[in-house]
Amino acid sequence: MELTGAKALIKCLEDIGVEVIFGYPGGVLLPIYDVLYDSKIRHILVRHEQCAAHAADGYARATGKVGVCMATSGPGATNLVTGIANAYLDSIPMVALTGQVATQIIGTDGFQEADITGITLPIVKHSYLVKEAKELPQIVKEAFYIASSGRPGPVLIDLPVDISKEQCVYKGDFSPHLAGYKPTIKGHARQIKQAAKVICSAERPLIVAGGGILRSKAWDELRELVKLTRIPITTTLMGKGAYPETDDLYIGMPGMHGTRCANYSLTECDLVLAIGMRFDDRVTGKLSAFASKASVIHIDIDPAEISKNVEANIPIVGDA
Repeated sequence: MELTGAKALIKCLEDIGVEVIFGYPGGVLLPIYDVLYDSKIRHILVRHEQCAAHAADGYARATGKVGVCMATSGPGATNLVTGIANAYLDSIPMVALTGQVATQIIGTDGFQEADITGITLPIVKHSYLVKEAKELPQIVKEAFYIASSGRPGPVLIDLPVDISKEQCVYKGDFSPHLAGYKPTIKGHARQIKQAAKVICSAERPLIVAGGGILRSKAWDELRELVKLTRIPITTTLMGKGAYPETDDLYIGMPGMHGTRCANYSLTECDLVLAIGMRFDDRVTGKLSAFASKASVIHIDIDPAEISKNVEANIPIVGDA
């Protein structure tokens, strides 16, 4: 099936199952909006591009699906940056679509040209500058896979206006081919067994659950763990909602904005079981004094977070 780049983009989004796009139109996006007008995908018009990014972030948090936002080139794209950064820091799956000046104008300081892939480099999992329309289906499939797998986060697709009009063959059967991207989902069996031994022998253990529980939809497993072990539990700000706060074993949020009970428990416990959290400075305070009597079991899908702030005695890389 031969389609324009814009039609291939919308067709691919439909095939993936995208239901909503939050966006604000601009000149280089008009070919896409012309196609979107007849699409079953719902477009929600915002009053500022930053709203589009934050709305996509909120949609992803509420539904568990990848949030999609769209903005035009230059100032439209740069207005997305705060929302993209928020999604990156909170591990929220998002795909940001940005329009770009025509391919032959890139690098000439064209009207409303901005190097949005360079600008967002530190705050995305990956970014794409589309160079040919035929690449679009593969890029879109890869972007959604990267955004939602491993540690979730935002991915940016920058689409020059001439590519939106270029003809390409749409096959529709693309699958991600990312040889260097293989997130570890299951923790190492030996480390899990070692952690279980330490948990059983601990006298004053404490569970600290973070946003990773929500991202991996592991709230039922968390409740079962607490029910089975009768270990008190505290949740970080990003972990709120992962465990019922009315339960007798829930002791509130830790850290600067937390409860006295949670912070005292962290001071006196002999084991911290940290699940899907990153030991943020608002939780730990002075690192040398944080849980100074405790051993630490740290479970996180991102190996870069293990022992980054607090040294883990038993590190487990895997999905919460």
